[in-house]
Amino acid sequence: MRKIVSICLTAFLLYGCGSVAITGRRQILLFDSGQIASLSDAAYTEVMSTAVPSRNVQQTRMVQDVGNRLVQAVTNYMKQNGRERQLAPFSWGFTLVESNEVNAFCLPNGKVVVYEGILRFASTPDKLAVVIGHELAHVVAQHGNERMTHEVIVNMGAAVGDAVLSNSERNRAIFGAVYGVGSNFLGLLPYSRAHEYEADRLGLIFMAMAGYDIDQAPVFWEQMSQNSGPKPPEFLSTHPSDANRQANLKALIPEAARYAPPK
Repeated sequence: MRKIVSICLTAFLLYGCGSVAITGRRQILLFDSGQIASLSDAAYTEVMSTAVPSRNVQQTRMVQDVGNRLVQAVTNYMKQNGRERQLAPFSWGFTLVESNEVNAFCLPNGKVVVYEGILRFASTPDKLAVVIGHELAHVVAQHGNERMTHEVIVNMGAAVGDAVLSNSERNRAIFGAVYGVGSNFLGLLPYSRAHEYEADRLGLIFMAMAGYDIDQAPVFWEQMSQNSGPKPPEFLSTHPSDANRQANLKALIPEAARYAPPK
């Protein structure tokens, strides 16, 4: 147990705490950004080995234009605030792929993949900026690194409990069951929702920085909620409920508006 605790303390001392741009939230990141980028590059190559790039030239251009415009706005802000080094590990790229799936995702290296299906709801640059801005926010806030860090800490906690209770199989079994459920519902799932809310906030601000219509964000999510199937309760989900997400975005609009370029 002393060895496990020593490893934890050493990792925290080596990597320390950072903070997310704009929100200022403190975070612990145990993984090297180069390692994260390498893993992401491999994941992107694997995804694109089976995905088919969209043949819709107009939609592909819109995805790339919106993505590059958002990146430029974020880059300008980070440079102005002495944080440009935080963007160094990212290799931005925006790909539209053929699929009816209503989805988009990002990798921690800055690669964003958009599925054609989501363009049914993000048919304009402003609404598409809601989607891509949210994905960029996950990258800039290093949520991937943070999630991996948190899972390592959870696993270390399980290892400590296992070591402490090593003399009792019954107690170890009880601890394993309780810790597994507790760490999931009270730790990893809320942690994921916190990331989603933070990505919504940052994505809205990135939209404003790039000159997009931030009032379209709650409109986009309202349209999404009207066309989605049944979902689990929020406490059982890694994502906020649609109603909470819309209300949160509406409340954030005045803050985001302060980042818009002067007219």
